[in-house]
Amino acid sequence: MSIWTTWPSIEALSREGRPKSRRRVGRGVRLVLMAVAVWAIAAKGDLNPWASLGACLGVLAAWAVLWAYFRVTLRHRLWPALGLIALLVAGGAIADGAGARLAAGLLWCGCGVLSLERLPLAAGLPTAAVSLTLFGLLASGANWLVATVTALGLALAGYTVRLDAEARGNTQRLLVQERAARKAEAQTAALAERARIAREIHDVLAHSLSAQTVHLEATRLLVERGAEREVVLERVVAARRMAREGLAETRQALSALRGDLAPVEDFLRELVASEGARLEVEGDSRRLPAEAGLAVRRVAQEAMTNVRKHAPGAEVVLRLEYRPEEVELEFRDFGGRSPVDNSLGASGSGYGLRGMRERAELLGGALDAGPAEEGFVVRLRVPA
Repeated sequence: MSIWTTWPSIEALSREGRPKSRRRVGRGVRLVLMAVAVWAIAAKGDLNPWASLGACLGVLAAWAVLWAYFRVTLRHRLWPALGLIALLVAGGAIADGAGARLAAGLLWCGCGVLSLERLPLAAGLPTAAVSLTLFGLLASGANWLVATVTALGLALAGYTVRLDAEARGNTQRLLVQERAARKAEAQTAALAERARIAREIHDVLAHSLSAQTVHLEATRLLVERGAEREVVLERVVAARRMAREGLAETRQALSALRGDLAPVEDFLRELVASEGARLEVEGDSRRLPAEAGLAVRRVAQEAMTNVRKHAPGAEVVLRLEYRPEEVELEFRDFGGRSPVDNSLGASGSGYGLRGMRERAELLGGALDAGPAEEGFVVRLRVPA
């Protein structure tokens, strides 16, 4: 769009975003100008009361027209704005004819500056030229050079105020956009956090409740078939164990969401101690981010559960390696008594290595699993 036909932005024309000190200065200038106009009327001792009243009403009318001009230019309405400026110019001519040369000069100067400040340049320049020419003719009686320089200075002042307002408007728009971007980022972060919470709760509760359902359903069938008490009791104990494990894992998930999980190494040492496995740690130990630490825990639990189910009695070795920008967990089992089930979807814990792979990919890592050396290997890498 051409610079000649472009309006100043709404932000540039409005008072929003202006410092309070600048607003006070603007109000002060307007009050001073009105006081000068009223003083000029009062100083003319040859005016009768009706003429003085008419002059004061003229000042108030000019003030009302000026207020309306600010409103219509804020809405980018060209023809009403030009009509109001024409009324002010005509008011200056009337004041000049009545002998109020100071009031006429103030009106014409104000019209010139406000035209350049608040109108498209294609309309503002001719309007300012007419207004400032009238002012120059009014002041040329004293010194035409001073009048010309003053008129040019007023034109430059009006354009400078326009540029300053545009700069302020651009700053205001950028500030609004930045606030909107921050709000969108906060909403995105909140949605991501909700998704993380939903994923953790789903992983824990889906596993625990589905396993309990299976055991309880099996218990019901055994009772209906008149199974021995020991067999039924074994199922009940298994269901109770799953409930306890689910409760413990729910607490771990909530601790991870709060960011106060115990160090990963401590968790792995407890896990291998309870299962008779071996843990090897390489690299410089450090505290892992909550998501990375939780992924390592989940994969270790899943792999250990698969060993209990598909390769009982196997020797298990866990290797945790700290790297500069990531951490790797390698889980190996050797020599189980039963044939190894190489299906990634087979899982006794309910999470599934496929779900763990998706978790790792969401974190920007990777998970590989497959048979190796008469056993099975699971390898997790996540940024940390």
